[in-house]
Amino acid sequence: MNELIRFGVAMPASLLEEFDSLIERSGFANRSLALRHLVRQHIAEKSWEQDSVGTVCGTITMLYDHHSNEVSSELTSVQHDFGGQITCTTHVHVSHELCLETIIVNGSVEQLKRLEETLTALKGIQSVHIAVFKL
Repeated sequence: MNELIRFGVAMPASLLEEFDSLIERSGFANRSLALRHLVRQHIAEKSWEQDSVGTVCGTITMLYDHHSNEVSSELTSVQHDFGGQITCTTHVHVSHELCLETIIVNGSVEQLKRLEETLTALKGIQSVHIAVFKL
């Protein structure tokens, strides 16, 4: 096992209160365990972006207004263009105007970065969140 190293962290009192509340709700035994979990999670979420080679898998989740300028048609076109990287999609109507769509993806870092950028640029897309794990 790796050696544990102690270090100090300074943060505003209000942020620490929120963190402690999160720790309590999440069931962590202490701040150290919670902080280690958050650091590992952040590294896993961001490390794929640093490397231009390799295979990754994950999800892209989008919220969009399906009434906005042919966004549904454009999404279908993009998904056909990236058919080799898309395993499946799930589409949910969350309100009369808004749709939530999750796309399960698998491919090269470069391909998935391009797919994320393409989806983010579509008019009518309100939010795009990608969670990717390096294989």
